[in-house]
Amino acid sequence: MNFSAYSIRSPIPAIMLFILLSIAGILAFRATAVQDFPDIDLPTVTVSASLEGTAPAQMETEVARKIEDAVASLQGVRHIVTDVRDGNVSISIWFELDKNSAEAMDDVRNAVAGVRADLPGEMRDPSITKTSTSGRAVLTLTAKSERLDETDLSWFVDNTVAKRLLSVPGVGGVHRLGGVTREIRVELDTSKMAALRVSALDVSRQLKRVQQESPGGRGDVSGTQQSVRTIATVHSAAELALIELPLSDGRRVRLDQIASVTDGVADRTSVALNDGKAVVAIDVLRTKGASELDVASGVRKAIAELHESHPGVQLETVIDNATPVEENFDSSMFMLFEGALLAVLVVWWFLRDWRATVVSAAALPLSVIPAFLGVHYFGFTLNTVTLLSLALVVGILVDDAIVEIENIARHLRMGKSPLNAALEAADEIGMAVIATTFALVAVFLPTAFMGGIPGKFFKQFGWTAVLAILASLMVARLLTPMMAAYLLKPPKTLEHADTPAMTKYLAAMTWCLHHRFRTILAAVVFFIASMALVGLLPTGFVPSADRGQTQINLELAPGSTLPQTLAVAEQTRLAAMSVPNVLAVFSSVGGGS
Repeated sequence: MNFSAYSIRSPIPAIMLFILLSIAGILAFRATAVQDFPDIDLPTVTVSASLEGTAPAQMETEVARKIEDAVASLQGVRHIVTDVRDGNVSISIWFELDKNSAEAMDDVRNAVAGVRADLPGEMRDPSITKTSTSGRAVLTLTAKSERLDETDLSWFVDNTVAKRLLSVPGVGGVHRLGGVTREIRVELDTSKMAALRVSALDVSRQLKRVQQESPGGRGDVSGTQQSVRTIATVHSAAELALIELPLSDGRRVRLDQIASVTDGVADRTSVALNDGKAVVAIDVLRTKGASELDVASGVRKAIAELHESHPGVQLETVIDNATPVEENFDSSMFMLFEGALLAVLVVWWFLRDWRATVVSAAALPLSVIPAFLGVHYFGFTLNTVTLLSLALVVGILVDDAIVEIENIARHLRMGKSPLNAALEAADEIGMAVIATTFALVAVFLPTAFMGGIPGKFFKQFGWTAVLAILASLMVARLLTPMMAAYLLKPPKTLEHADTPAMTKYLAAMTWCLHHRFRTILAAVVFFIASMALVGLLPTGFVPSADRGQTQINLELAPGSTLPQTLAVAEQTRLAAMSVPNVLAVFSSVGGGS
């Protein structure tokens, strides 16, 4: 079936088709998430275990090696990286890239569960997480207050701010940096315990028994059935001090008779500093697939609401990773529009007919906009890779339309009517246009099936380019001949004078055709010289970008104390502030709270 002839004779279906595709593409564009780079699914699983007060050597022998032996035999494991610290161990298991990440997660979970009985009993179950490329914080906030002390401010951040931010769509996690954590400290009196023949383990066991809630079944209350539970927890340090602990010989003793119970804060494990001043900071993370711009916008609205409801607390943004993404998106869209405009100007310069230019230029938006529908359908995002793909093919999208228009114009110069010229010209070069399009598809599609980590990124690049190119083929075969048949007019003169630029171009072409050997030799020399320059170009996976931020990572020797780390961090901050144009320095020392 000749689709071009059908579209020319019955233009309404083709017009309605592209109206629907354009509307759907615009809606898909608005619904597609905006990110810096696409989220890639890496089959990397991290096992974390902690046992406070345990030396690194003991953590290695009793925890790390047993877990390593359990996961080493899993199918597809490429390598294992273990990091052992005081009381903590982190084991990263890297699988082959073709391994399904969910399957890798299940395999590791089952392997760790199989050796759980061999691990120290007092240790909590190891946490198993999947590595994600979306782990960078979208925003980092600081909380300040003149009314609240550090303890109350930390509690406010954990209880109020975190809950409000987690309710924002797309927020995947809220981590506090710095501040303090409330802790009920029980300091045992060893002499009194020795007199009563009570060990610290006995006290710990009895506290666990009395400090618990248990189900109590169901009961009839006012004619209705209600769940019943036994509550044996306390709400203050004073209540905890009055708890009676049963001894092995049948006697009972109050906790405050053998220990000092105080309501205080835990030992600091992290400190957040803004320009050298201690603050309570908050890292806001997004979920996989969420738009960084939408998350940042939602968080800013939540901060404004918190300011209204809690005027005594000031929340400020110290690190904003969403604004560079927005600027990159805006510049990419501007580059896309700029490229489209230049392509239209070049078409007009050569065709020198505004009607033919309009028909050819229509292929640009009608190819790009429906491509967004495919981008959204495949679960892609608007990121550096997909926008680069569209910017790269924007000049290619009008190729098929230009070929169609040029051939139709040739038939018009033969004296044919626009309708007959469009019918005959479209039928004449139909196969050539299709072959050209699929040749371009054959160039870009293999990038979607590249191997390794680069292939994870270029999957969206290849498919986005192919979708736009196939949309341009639909425009060239359905819309361009139809628009030409009803918009183009027969030329007033069968021949037209060439412009000076075209005259020089034709003269150069004539010289090349008469001196083929020299032309081919010059092309070969130019190609060899170009290849020789390739080795001088720097290589890298992702080019560095100037975002106005620089990150410095410091790692001290094992066993270094928090004050020692703070001193080194302060020296680094002062050195950074001595650099011209540095506005502020934010420091996060230690682990997250």
